[in-house]
Amino acid sequence: MAQPMPLTRADSKPRLLDLFSCAGGAAAGYAHAGFAVDGCDIADRPNYPFPYHRGDALEYLADLITTGDINRYTLVHASPPCQHGCALTVGTNASQGWGGTHVDLVAPTRELLNKAGLPYVIEQPNGRAKIRKDLTLCGEMFHLGVIRHRNFELGGWTTACPVHVPHRGRVRGWRHGRFYDGPYVAAYGSGGGKPTIVELQAAMGITWTEVREELTEAIPPAYTEWIGRAHLATHALGAAA
Repeated sequence: MAQPMPLTRADSKPRLLDLFSCAGGAAAGYAHAGFAVDGCDIADRPNYPFPYHRGDALEYLADLITTGDINRYTLVHASPPCQHGCALTVGTNASQGWGGTHVDLVAPTRELLNKAGLPYVIEQPNGRAKIRKDLTLCGEMFHLGVIRHRNFELGGWTTACPVHVPHRGRVRGWRHGRFYDGPYVAAYGSGGGKPTIVELQAAMGITWTEVREELTEAIPPAYTEWIGRAHLATHALGAAA
């Protein structure tokens, strides 16, 4: 059985469990919002900047529910892998035989989160992933150098969705043999005029990893800082009522 994260700090802050954590883009935003964060990812993530459990995220969550240790948390964030439902996998690349073996982890993640009984956030990119789109956030909302639309399903709580801000121009890079300039960099892949690591770090607001894969998979921390502050404000209003 997976062991829960040890209590190694004064718990004056609300605690958040970050599942499928990758290198900590989401986690950093929640920390900026005022949460104490614990992560879990099946891969080795030495750059993750908070206490961290290496293991299967769903198995770990199930163990925390069974033992009751899940109740140490006030909010759970999950970013299950999106290959099953993303537009590239099921659309453009389907003709190349991609996507047939990817497992949909969104549904079992939601099922366990509902069993846990805590407020939660499920994150997915734009595409065909089967989440309820309670929020759609974009880098331009936070004056970032990426567009990077992300959808979020909120379980057990709600908040108003901010108005989408018109983009200022194109994403920089090559498209169909032509180079386009613009105020945003492409936070995916490595060819076709993609940004340097330094440019990508600056555009995303991430400084603690220089691994391109981790940067291109990450959520800009500004997104989850906004979500975290919204949740804390909602919780404070509920407690005062």
